[in-house]
Amino acid sequence: MIDKYAVFGNPIAQSKSPFIHTEFAKQTQQAISYQAILAPVDQFSQSLMAFFANGGKGANVTAPFKEQAYAACDELSELAKLAGAVNTLIYLPSGKIRGDNTDGVGLVTDVIQHFGDIANKQVLLVGAGGAARGCIKPLLQAGVRLTICNRTYSKAQKLADLFNQFGDVKAKSIEELATSFDLIINSTSAGLAGELIKLPSCIIDSNTQCYDMSYGAEVTLFNQWALSQGANKVADGLGMLVGQAAHSYNIWRGVMPSTQAVHQVLRTQLS
Repeated sequence: MIDKYAVFGNPIAQSKSPFIHTEFAKQTQQAISYQAILAPVDQFSQSLMAFFANGGKGANVTAPFKEQAYAACDELSELAKLAGAVNTLIYLPSGKIRGDNTDGVGLVTDVIQHFGDIANKQVLLVGAGGAARGCIKPLLQAGVRLTICNRTYSKAQKLADLFNQFGDVKAKSIEELATSFDLIINSTSAGLAGELIKLPSCIIDSNTQCYDMSYGAEVTLFNQWALSQGANKVADGLGMLVGQAAHSYNIWRGVMPSTQAVHQVLRTQLS
């Protein structure tokens, strides 16, 4: 019996998830199938229910459906509740749907692989949308001292208020940024539209490491800017993509796959 999984999105043709999970299944010797499903923008929940009714065991969710996936769940993990978004669904034997969010743990795992331990580091998180929100608790659990900045200050402040029960987190407007950080994480998708958020150069010194959640064949726009300001080292979000997938796979199958080989193959395919 082959267990069925899928990723839902719109668009979805670009998704690397079918390749990643097929590789994980080979590596862990498990019999699964995994497909990409293009859900109509206004019919996500119908598409999802049809998939589960047809024997689907679990699913990943990407843009623009993470909030709709959250609403479709009967049960939510604490991380999903805090993120207000779900990227991993599991269909329980009871017929209920449980939602989780593995984006944040995927990010933290990859950041540590690139840059080493981040405990006590001064970290700047740029952006206050869903991508940022899903990562704040895992970052605080890793022991960072976090500053959130956003073009709309009130959104950053809202997140700081929501998460300050979990650690050292504050909000600043972009104009208020006046010192350098150990690590800067860009959670905005501005670079994908060929735009660059205007940040002051003082936030980077020769020890600053920068991480862009976006990825591509070339160095991302944000990372190009960081290097031009003298950043010590940069990394993009390809490893976060593989890392969040590995945590999803573990939720479904009870085994944690290794990410390194899959990450290397994807990097080669990109370039």
